[in-house]
Amino acid sequence: MIWIFALVMGIGVAAGVYLALSRDLFRMVVGLSVIGAALNLLVFASGRLDSAAPPIIPTGAQVLVDAANPLPQALVLTAIVIGFALLCFSLVLVVRLMRAADTDDAHRLRAAEPRNDDDIKPPVEEV
Repeated sequence: MIWIFALVMGIGVAAGVYLALSRDLFRMVVGLSVIGAALNLLVFASGRLDSAAPPIIPTGAQVLVDAANPLPQALVLTAIVIGFALLCFSLVLVVRLMRAADTDDAHRLRAAEPRNDDDIKPPVEEV
């Protein structure tokens, strides 16, 4: 079971990196979201996947034995909610940027930036 999770995490990270290195803004945002989902699987897999026992400590016992750890599950649930909100916010920003610049190509957006001698944009200071 853990090998399946490891394979899915590896494929997810590889696909996310491939998409994040694209020139298209939408693919970049989706790629970062896929990487986040793969990392959520990594955190989830850290809390024992093969146990079906409830995480309840019996009376008189000090240690949780043979049960899944509930903390990674709670962390992943929180990360899913935060990741979805971040994805929606990023998509709104990308749509707004695409409408303002009339392109979704990262190289064209770089060329659309103001020049260094522009009055609005301060020049970059060389260190």
